[in-house]
Amino acid sequence: MQNRIVLPVTLISVVAAIAFGWSWVRERNHVFEIRLATGSPDGEYYAFGQALADVVMRHHQQIRIEVLASEGSEQNMEWVKTETAELALVQSDTPVVSSARAIALLFPEMFHLIVADDSGIRSIPDLKGKRIALMPEGSGSYALFWPLSEHYGLTPDDFDSIAVPSLEAHEALRQGEVDALFRIIAMGNSAVGDLLRDSPASLLPIDQVEALQLSLPFLEATQIPKGTFDGGIPIPDTDLDVVAVNAMLIAHDSVPDQVIRDIAESIFEFRNELIAAYPRAALIRLPESGDRLGLPLHDGARAYYNQDQPSFLVEYAEPLGLLFSVSILALSGMWQLRLWLIGRQKNRADTYNLEILDLIEQVHEVTDMDELFTLRKKLFRILSEVVVDLDVDRISPESFQSFTFPWEVAINTIRHQETLLLNQQTHSSNVDKSHSTDPDTHS
Repeated sequence: MQNRIVLPVTLISVVAAIAFGWSWVRERNHVFEIRLATGSPDGEYYAFGQALADVVMRHHQQIRIEVLASEGSEQNMEWVKTETAELALVQSDTPVVSSARAIALLFPEMFHLIVADDSGIRSIPDLKGKRIALMPEGSGSYALFWPLSEHYGLTPDDFDSIAVPSLEAHEALRQGEVDALFRIIAMGNSAVGDLLRDSPASLLPIDQVEALQLSLPFLEATQIPKGTFDGGIPIPDTDLDVVAVNAMLIAHDSVPDQVIRDIAESIFEFRNELIAAYPRAALIRLPESGDRLGLPLHDGARAYYNQDQPSFLVEYAEPLGLLFSVSILALSGMWQLRLWLIGRQKNRADTYNLEILDLIEQVHEVTDMDELFTLRKKLFRILSEVVVDLDVDRISPESFQSFTFPWEVAINTIRHQETLLLNQQTHSSNVDKSHSTDPDTHS
């Protein structure tokens, strides 16, 4: 009698296990083709989108991301609503739609107000009666300029504005066709740097962030550090107070949880590869309870962020089958090991900072270009080691932030010392030439 019961139960269990396994393998081998809405092809969103697509494809070959150019955040959110794109990059201030879900909080984007030096513009109210270039309509930059200018007492009738792509706006400022341009973009953008270096133009500070937050609560106070765009002749020439918003990666809520989980994993587990292709990805951080995302997390992203909790086990319950209990024990052991490792972890950032300070001292004493070149190589080696340590969680994102300041001081010091040595060489060469042509010297 017992055998008659056991045999059917065993057969049913085996058939169920095979069915679950086949379903899991089939799901794993399915190729997901999804579209990511970014921004203009010459912008930061598009560059980050390309880097993300490459990293995801490298580690999750079943996910293929097509990067789409767009006019900016508002259009991207609309494309998610209509499922023209399944993923999108948007500014944190963008009005959300009910079907949008957050995946990750990305890098901060600073307000850049660039004015011609001969325009007489020294503050935002000075824009009255001037010509200003804005980013295309539908972009986050365009949308945020109007409440910003309104806060400073300006109306659309107070100045002439044109909305054009970023490259056209830069060229218009170069040619004197506008007096200023406004765009919101990640710090250190190369196109902005080129404009500031080769044109008589400057960045203006944007302050009053506490007052601005009354109507624009998503804004954050930040700074563009001295020498961000050029350290030799510092651009800007002092730390510049500005405001910023955060870039976000979002998805339509219909995208499968496993796809979103794999994308989140690619962002944080393979961060060093993402940083190599897009350096500002180093500023991406894991979300915390205090982060104001403005919209719900996608279930797939939540599964990744809470991977040590039961939801992680539920996701893999079917393929694990009878190994469910063993998996719980394994995860518990891994969690305990992780806690033990964290308990032994030291903050390596202080060691790196001391190396940087010692290197700065050496730079001040250098009298030879070859020695200076060696110190430059050492400085970039330290940066490489810090990025690796950041990726494997030997140092925290906060420690990385504290490291960037002395590192920037060091690279600016090297550039300054290089300028001094070149000037000395030029002076010595001129002296030698004057001696060689002096008749008294030959006599």
